[in-house]
Amino acid sequence: MYTEKQPLRFFDRELLPLLVYVTRRLAKFVGCDPRDLLLVQNATTGINCVIKNLGLGPGDVIFSLSVTYGAVKKLLKHICAETGSILQEETVQFPITSRDQLISLVESTLRPEVTKLAVFDHIPSNIPFIMPIQEIIAICHKRGVPVLVDGAHALGSLPLDIASLKPDYYISNAHKWFCCPKGCAFLYVKRELQSVIRPLVISHGFGSGFNSEFIWSGLKDYSPFLSMPTVIDFWETVGPDTMRKYMYQLCHQAAEHLVHVWNTDLIAPADMFGSMSLVRLPDTLYNSSSPATYQQAEVIQNKLYYKFNIEVGASCVFHTLNFFVQNLQSKYDIHLGFNFSKNESNILFSNLTCLVWMALYFGSLAISIISISLFGILYCFRTSLAFLQ
Repeated sequence: MYTEKQPLRFFDRELLPLLVYVTRRLAKFVGCDPRDLLLVQNATTGINCVIKNLGLGPGDVIFSLSVTYGAVKKLLKHICAETGSILQEETVQFPITSRDQLISLVESTLRPEVTKLAVFDHIPSNIPFIMPIQEIIAICHKRGVPVLVDGAHALGSLPLDIASLKPDYYISNAHKWFCCPKGCAFLYVKRELQSVIRPLVISHGFGSGFNSEFIWSGLKDYSPFLSMPTVIDFWETVGPDTMRKYMYQLCHQAAEHLVHVWNTDLIAPADMFGSMSLVRLPDTLYNSSSPATYQQAEVIQNKLYYKFNIEVGASCVFHTLNFFVQNLQSKYDIHLGFNFSKNESNILFSNLTCLVWMALYFGSLAISIISISLFGILYCFRTSLAFLQ
């Protein structure tokens, strides 16, 4: 509404300073220089910006692991088919026994003489263990291989300090665990590599510097980015460590219970999970004598939805658990018929606090909807009067 009252003033005079402010706030939160940080719409866009600007050619190798996100796998295959480069995808064996298993896999298979880029997920989407990314980056850099980290699930779920991690490229979504509106992400590019990275859409910012080229890619809704200072205020007020501690504790307790009740196991050690875990489903739900398939998982997921109206993710024959601060122990106690071990001093929000928080949120949402509706009615009424006159 604010933008539409005077679009020219907003886009010509106000937008750029606001985006600079947002970039500085976000850069401070993730531990990097704001001159090295770009606002993009999603992680997929950021990864495309990097991959498509590297000038890969025949014989160049892109290194990745089998747990790479599906959309990124397709992008890498497309780039290889287009440029003649080679995708080297190393298979992660399950269950994962330790962080050292992943570190050793990279150490034993990364070929420095031909590899032009290594791509790793900080938290793989379908198998949400926390990758030992700092150690892996160090291995790659020791062999002269630049690293792109897909941290789509990292911002909010993990304490990020990009200056300490030292990736060459880092991408993360702000609309997942960080709770910004959808269509909000960032791309970090090391200073000495910025000269070759260009936006996918060339527009008025071209030739005006690294950040300027990405800020304006044509007219779009910038409100997801402009909401970020409010979201950062929330995180800083409650405390990132406090929020993550609550999420991790609830997730680990739920995973332990399901492992016990189902008599199964986790796909990786418990200390490799944060706000998400992956628990193997009971053998009775599928033919455990043959290798698990995506189709088996889809059958289980659809049965839960159509028969019980429960929508959950299933990866092969594992069930993904996701926990954020609005989730309460009591909710799972009721629906699953069990009690987590309780430690009231560690509970971030009481039921009453959550109810007040939700009431304020939905109350504000209702007021916004009513205001927009009244604005629309008034606009139509005035337009009708003008037409009749």
